[in-house]
Amino acid sequence: MSVKSKYQGVLDLGEALGIQHGNVEEVNGVLKVSGVAGTPHEKNLMWDKIKESGGEMPQDIEADIKVADDSVYHRHTVSSGETLGKIAKQYYGKAGKYTAIFEANTGILKNPDVIHPGQELVIPNL
Repeated sequence: MSVKSKYQGVLDLGEALGIQHGNVEEVNGVLKVSGVAGTPHEKNLMWDKIKESGGEMPQDIEADIKVADDSVYHRHTVSSGETLGKIAKQYYGKAGKYTAIFEANTGILKNPDVIHPGQELVIPNL
């Protein structure tokens, strides 16, 4: 298995996320990847995928992933059936962090229990 095929899932994720200015090359058995993720959350997804494919400390990949907008953790478009608690659990691992999302979006939200599909919410850095 080539190094590139080992990390094909990482490359596919980068494409799905729309990583900008991406570059991939294999040099002496090491895959060198670089690019610009939209948000810190997208960068974290890329690193999680790298670790999933190569382990916690992979020696056969070097990644230089920058972030275009680090003023927010991510921007999330609400889907039907979601709550701020579910969204907080997705990004922070704890539903109770919903208040941080609510406070970051008081310009469009008046009640933390009322969100609507299609709304774009700022997921703040904690």
